[in-house]
Amino acid sequence: MPELFNVLPPKQALELLRSHIDVQTLGTDLVPTQLCLGRFLAHDLFSDGDLPSFPRCSMDGYSLRAKDTFGATEGMPAYIEVMGDIPTGAEPGFDIAPGQAARAHTGGMLAPSADAVVMVEHTQTIDDRSIEIIRAVGVGENVIQPGEDISVGQMVLPGGHRLRPQDLGGLTAVGKATIEVARKPRVGIISTGDEVISPQDSPSPGQVRDVNSFTLAALVEKSGGVPSMLGIVGDNLKLLNTAAAQGLASHDVLVISAGSSVSARDMTADVIQDLGEPGVLLHGVALRPGKPTVIAVVDGKPVFGLPGNPVSAMIVFNLFVQPLLAWLSGCSDPLTPPTVRAILERDIPSAPGREDYLPVRLTTRQEIRRAEPVFGKSNLIYTLVRADGLVQVPLDKGGLYQGEEVEVHLW
Repeated sequence: MPELFNVLPPKQALELLRSHIDVQTLGTDLVPTQLCLGRFLAHDLFSDGDLPSFPRCSMDGYSLRAKDTFGATEGMPAYIEVMGDIPTGAEPGFDIAPGQAARAHTGGMLAPSADAVVMVEHTQTIDDRSIEIIRAVGVGENVIQPGEDISVGQMVLPGGHRLRPQDLGGLTAVGKATIEVARKPRVGIISTGDEVISPQDSPSPGQVRDVNSFTLAALVEKSGGVPSMLGIVGDNLKLLNTAAAQGLASHDVLVISAGSSVSARDMTADVIQDLGEPGVLLHGVALRPGKPTVIAVVDGKPVFGLPGNPVSAMIVFNLFVQPLLAWLSGCSDPLTPPTVRAILERDIPSAPGREDYLPVRLTTRQEIRRAEPVFGKSNLIYTLVRADGLVQVPLDKGGLYQGEEVEVHLW
């Protein structure tokens, strides 16, 4: 097993993990398009036809030959004969000759010989069969041409793309009623510790309610995975070995919360190493909070030993587990949280050689966005509850100073 706390910077630790992961192993699901929000496309998708498939009006008005309007002004309008109406969703039942027009509706078809639409605002009604046009239009004006949105054979979306609401609309527009998407990674979550109890129980002196299982399960779901909370296991090597082996066998990823610090009671690294090859890749990351993180791969499946402190566990999840779930879902570029720039309200001390992450609360004063550090120990969950995001102190810096502009990684 790698030497205890032979640490790597977070970026190198993530690269080490990725080098041991085969992202092509989870398979795919065929899912109705309306249920695919947040899922990752399994492969490139191409359009089977043009969108739109016919010239469409983009305005209410009259479809006609553009040249019949040339030179039209308010002082010298063009006089046009109206031959009828073309309802939206219906094919034209007639054509138009020079000097004639058909009533057009947004989204509907033009008369077959028409090449433009004049907006109704630029017309004046003379009688039921005649109008004046007071502004000329050019060929193709107020018309969406066939294939203008997307054309036959064109790529709709690339494989690995995470589907957004507008993507679902685009897919249904080209007739994709079901989509082949990457199967969601199944993530087993085990909490450890004799002192950890279920949230519904009342803690005795020395006991704490299980925070990490619920936080991590929510993070897994938010990251596109399927979480399974596998319960709380006390500080018993045999029980933890059994729970870890069973959890790994039935899931794609295993996360064990707590038991990763340097302590005679903490067995996580040994338990993970006993699960199979290659085992523990790294025990320790140049990171605060979260240094005692365990990163492992067992028979091709990722296994993590996360620190028990909630702040540490959430930060380590975002740095390592979240991008890992994106890779397993077929996403080539891990999702990154949105960021905003803000002025730091207080100094943040650090030490070169490690990355520090500190929760901050965003405020606005004098029309300037500001980041107020939320100081607190890593076992205090409410430092995260009170925060809007994280500020990173880079590996090579000894801290950040009040008044600096910083980048805040939003939750």
